[in-house]
Amino acid sequence: MEKLSIVKIGGNIIEDETALNDFLQLFSNIKGKKILVHGGGKKATQMAHKFGIESTLINGRRITDTATLEVITMVYGGLVNKNMVAKLQALKTNAIGLSGADGNSILSDKRPVKEIDYGFVGDVKNVDNQAIEVLISANFTPVFCAITHDGKGQLLNTNADTITSQIAIGMSKNYETSIYYCFELNGVLENIEDKNSVITQINSESYKELLAAGIISDGMLPKLENCFDALKNGVYAVFMGNTNILTKENNHFTKITL
Repeated sequence: MEKLSIVKIGGNIIEDETALNDFLQLFSNIKGKKILVHGGGKKATQMAHKFGIESTLINGRRITDTATLEVITMVYGGLVNKNMVAKLQALKTNAIGLSGADGNSILSDKRPVKEIDYGFVGDVKNVDNQAIEVLISANFTPVFCAITHDGKGQLLNTNADTITSQIAIGMSKNYETSIYYCFELNGVLENIEDKNSVITQINSESYKELLAAGIISDGMLPKLENCFDALKNGVYAVFMGNTNILTKENNHFTKITL
């Protein structure tokens, strides 16, 4: 089965021009078929502030009202996405920038209101792997921003980690898919104060132990839940760490397995 690499980039790397350029070079060097997924939350917060729109986060998740959705669409789907596509073209990677609405590729439901009304936030319902396959087969490299749609004309702000895992699950019908979650840390850390305390391997058993010990908490929880969901649904391998995981030159990264 042909291999497909799906890379999620986020956090401070998008903010730092040099780090972003270095990452895009590494991404371009990946052999074979690949997909890039990106967020851009900090840039969206900065832009919202310029427009006098206050960003509200609850448990690390953004409340997306109408004004915030407009800013997110401009920043994710425009500024960040097209900037990356242009840089990848300069590196001879034939990138094509997309949201989930393009080609009806990622359909979501608006998150139901329970204790918190998150506004225009989407939970992924369906990935059209055939639509994405058409692009990949034509030697395009899809670059997805963190926006999906509901099929009724409404765009939805959607977690980029979840988009990554759901695309990987969808594409695993056609490919041996591997996910690379790239961020500024070297991997999942045993001690948040020690940047070198990387846990190199996490499986479903050790995950329970790390949860019980309180080593994995906060923002790392949904990330790892996405990882295990992907592995249980046909994804071949998941890696987490800094951009060096794209070269696997050192073993300072975390590999997630069942």
